[in-house]
Amino acid sequence: MSNRIRWEPFRESMSARDMLDRMMQEAFFRPHWTAGMLGSPSIDMYQTDDEIVVKGSLPGVKPDDVLLTITGDALTIRGKVKEHQAKHEASYHLPERRFGSFSRTLPLPTVVVADKAQADFENGILTLTLPKAEELKPKTITLKPK
Repeated sequence: MSNRIRWEPFRESMSARDMLDRMMQEAFFRPHWTAGMLGSPSIDMYQTDDEIVVKGSLPGVKPDDVLLTITGDALTIRGKVKEHQAKHEASYHLPERRFGSFSRTLPLPTVVVADKAQADFENGILTLTLPKAEELKPKTITLKPK
């Protein structure tokens, strides 16, 4: 006995539509690295009681080519990867190394003291430590019995 599957003419077109939706989502709404130039770098941001920490992956970027700016409640990371010198007599089969400019602006979750910010750059990882403003740090009040 054979199993019969009911034919649905729109089954394949729905999967094609879902595939197109996913492709458009990935192409326009997720930060990614694009061929030939840099897109938005990948960023992690978290906060402790005293500070906000921002970590970003910036492979191939020199520390001198990165500019960090804090304006109000926003942090902007800008940078540039210089184009590598290609050998003209070589015939490239797979050119995937990225070059060009990038910029990313992140809203900060709280007010920070920009003058006391610290930035470290090691092995292509940017670590930015932003101390929170004193008036926003949690305060502990102890109760005294009468």
